[in-house]
Amino acid sequence: MRRLGSVQQKIPCVFLTEVKDEQSRKRECQQFQVVATENVNPVAAEANVDCALATEKLDGTCCYVTVYKGQPHLWARLDRKPNKQAEKRFRKYQHSHRSCKGFTWNVEEDFKTVPGAWIPAHRVRHHSGRPVPDEHGHIPGWVPVEGDNKQYCWHSSVVDYEVGAALVLRPHADDDEDRLEIAAVPLADLMEQTLELIGTNVNGNPYGLGSKKQPVHFLVLHGSVKIRNPPPVDFQQLCSWFRESPERRVEGIVWHCNDGTLVKVHRHHLGLRWPDGGSGFGDRSVVIRVDRAADEYSSSSSKDLFTSFSTLNGHCFSRLQEIHFDP
Repeated sequence: MRRLGSVQQKIPCVFLTEVKDEQSRKRECQQFQVVATENVNPVAAEANVDCALATEKLDGTCCYVTVYKGQPHLWARLDRKPNKQAEKRFRKYQHSHRSCKGFTWNVEEDFKTVPGAWIPAHRVRHHSGRPVPDEHGHIPGWVPVEGDNKQYCWHSSVVDYEVGAALVLRPHADDDEDRLEIAAVPLADLMEQTLELIGTNVNGNPYGLGSKKQPVHFLVLHGSVKIRNPPPVDFQQLCSWFRESPERRVEGIVWHCNDGTLVKVHRHHLGLRWPDGGSGFGDRSVVIRVDRAADEYSSSSSKDLFTSFSTLNGHCFSRLQEIHFDP
């Protein structure tokens, strides 16, 4: 099976972009809009994007599985960001120069503190032993998910460290392209891979999963949800696909190139709204494969969700939104 690219950095747009002085459709506090031009990004062209695997861009929060305290562990995305004064200085420079190139950071003084266990993401540049901010003024990184941290309670709900498993949505084991399954997957099988946490309490729940009384969350491996009939990497054809294709209801497309390069296009790059009345994978049928006995899940933070899914073992739902747990 092809090993797909790990999402450790911001993924560049498949097209060259430009900045327009108008309210961002993606971020309310952002007074400019980043839009795609019709020119393919040289990074994508050099990576032979026309032969890449097109996958659904997922709208959640990024996670990573790697070792912590000697065991496979789930880590949450936590970018180290500038403090208010440094952020103001950076935005002022960016606005006046229409670019962030040439801006100088003082990493020791300009950035907020992070937890002691924090680690920088792969391929973050270093200078004099210190990580260097990217073009957005962030230092991408990870922090381990532990059960007593309320900030990451929904991350905790999808892992059971005593059992060593995570709740993962993936293509069905029989290779049926349309069918999905939710399974308890050993964390050891997910080592050094990145995933997206999606669900009821993540990013406004664009997929309509669960409810306030019965929240539903799970992880999805990046690159695992394929676009079944992807359009060519052409600006006009992509715009038409997002407006007219039956599969268009996705946040965007991420292309996994053969050399490991990742490029993307977001609906906002094309001036289109998101959410847009559903989702690509959300309309596929799903079967539950969480077959351990309920009492085997003992981690207090994850027991409820693992136990709930185990009571549905073998059940098939026609759409993800139909998953519900009996009271």
